[in-house]
Amino acid sequence: MSSTTPQHEGRARSAARKSGRKKGPAAARGNPDGHPTPGHHLSLLRRMLAIRRFEERCVELYSGAKIRGFVHLYIGEEAVAVGVNQALREEDAVVSTYREHGHALARGVPADAVMAEMYGKATGCSRGRGGSMHLFDATHRFYGGNAIVAGGLPLAAGLALADKMRGSTHVTCCFFGDGAFAEGEFHETANLAALWRLPLLLVCENNLYAMGTSLAREHAQTNLAMRAASYGMPAWTVDGMDVLAVEAAALRAAESVRAGNGPHFLEAQTYRFRAHSMYDPDRYRAKSEIEEWKGRDPLEGLAELMRSEGQLDDRVMEELDKEVLAEIDRSVQRAEEAPLEPVADLLRFVTSETGSTP
Repeated sequence: MSSTTPQHEGRARSAARKSGRKKGPAAARGNPDGHPTPGHHLSLLRRMLAIRRFEERCVELYSGAKIRGFVHLYIGEEAVAVGVNQALREEDAVVSTYREHGHALARGVPADAVMAEMYGKATGCSRGRGGSMHLFDATHRFYGGNAIVAGGLPLAAGLALADKMRGSTHVTCCFFGDGAFAEGEFHETANLAALWRLPLLLVCENNLYAMGTSLAREHAQTNLAMRAASYGMPAWTVDGMDVLAVEAAALRAAESVRAGNGPHFLEAQTYRFRAHSMYDPDRYRAKSEIEEWKGRDPLEGLAELMRSEGQLDDRVMEELDKEVLAEIDRSVQRAEEAPLEPVADLLRFVTSETGSTP
């Protein structure tokens, strides 16, 4: 069995803060002396804030019937998407789940394109055909948005196999939830990835619930990193509410994958503050549990660290929030004004069009 150390990157990060030592991303994204590059923490905070405010606006739009269909919010899990994407390059590929708004935005898919897709407009990243659960942007190598639990895993394995056969050093990163461990696709993918030493980074966002079923009621063994390691790949757990811990773990894993050491697995222990979807009455979780996790809000955690190090004050935070909200306002306005796809194009892309361009 591959080593699962360090078991808890988040604990190491917390210890480093208390001792005053700079670890992980502070060194990886900073100067040679280990101090953070000026503005790096602020950049991480802004990225998480942009996702949070985007999601909150989606709640308003859905309640006003501007957005239809299913919507699965990422609020509370922002540190995972932002932290992991710090370790990825433009040429790498990302495969996601139906809770993918945050992944797409952190990957660099324009907010205008994501918002227009939420509206079902032709200017959306999937031309309005996918909606909330099927975001797709080939220019950013963002391959879904997959509505089936664990459905993205075999796709990610295929992308990674293609890169390996080409002899490239690209990494394919696949996000999925803890519910995927109950599906055969995870185990088949993990086995083949390890067997073929595919350049695959598996990121499990363990938010403790597969829809309304808690992890403990679904799995006899809840140590997901240990289970992944049984397939012969390095695997460890990270505090998914700490963006710096996630960044450090993802950098370490991605660099090893890129070096040809085969697939790696990260279990990001996180929590969604909202229900499974906008349709979910959320009666399976105690309110006290939700409030306890909100006390570990990834945005507040990073902001508190920055305040303690003199990198953030109320004025800067207020200006940052206004800037993000203004951008979202513009995205909403553009989505409102964007056209629907014409009926004449209803069958376009259903069958191949030789020599045509999108």
